[in-house]
Amino acid sequence: MSTKINFSTASFALSAPTIRECPPEGGLEVAFAGRSNAGKSSAINTLTGNQKLARTSKTPGRTQLINFFALSENQFLVDLPGYGFAKVPKAMKERWQRHLSEYLQERESLQGLVLLMDIRHPMQEFDTTMINWAVEAEMPVHLVLTKADKLKKGPANSILLKIRQEMKAAGVDDLVTAQTFSSLKRTGVDTLAAKLESWLCPTQADSEPQTAE
Repeated sequence: MSTKINFSTASFALSAPTIRECPPEGGLEVAFAGRSNAGKSSAINTLTGNQKLARTSKTPGRTQLINFFALSENQFLVDLPGYGFAKVPKAMKERWQRHLSEYLQERESLQGLVLLMDIRHPMQEFDTTMINWAVEAEMPVHLVLTKADKLKKGPANSILLKIRQEMKAAGVDDLVTAQTFSSLKRTGVDTLAAKLESWLCPTQADSEPQTAE
């Protein structure tokens, strides 16, 4: 069994303006990514029970720093900037895409990626790009379909099922999982917490080499 994490203990650790200035490798971290209107900060705040932890802005794309939140001395949540609707120069977006690709594919401390998307507008270009980068690096991805309260349960579940089927058809369902989520209704919090615990609290059995029987 994984050790339960008390997400309410999350505290701000540091901000890095670029991937190059992230903390030294060591420990375990999970990154949160999403377009600027995906509800990423709200999801982090709901998960931790701290509405002031991750900065929410009425100006999408305003926060352009990589924010590290500590759960313990060696467990971190990492809030990556979203540039879906940000009014920033094209050159800056392209530079950030390179940084994000490097982070997902080269960061050894990174255990998994939580990719948040508005359930009403899923699988935009940014989302598929992030999934492709992660899959290329054999990095597990958990898709969180936010704002599920905006839809009735039936349509919401249909969108979730469709995305799962798309991942299976693409042959990446072993790496990519998905769920619905609502910060407003606090639905899906336990599912997200369990996924994070599976990444941040690997069991001893998982870390030991498997012997053939």
